[in-house]
Amino acid sequence: MRSLKFAERLIELRKEKGLSQRKFAQRFNVSKSTVSMWEIGKNIPDLYMLIDIAKFFDVSTDDLLGILD
Repeated sequence: MRSLKFAERLIELRKEKGLSQRKFAQRFNVSKSTVSMWEIGKNIPDLYMLIDIAKFFDVSTDDLLGILD
């Protein structure tokens, strides 16, 4: 399931940067619960947010979505 790949990758990248869910949420102007939903695979960000997150972590959107294995 793609959303789970995204969730795993987001957690990995966020932790590599040393960011809490709260700090990450503040950076992207979303709630902590939104980030939590992304990280448990219940939801995914819209296309524009995915692009912004990928740029923030300096990865491709394919990498962020777990398409590059």
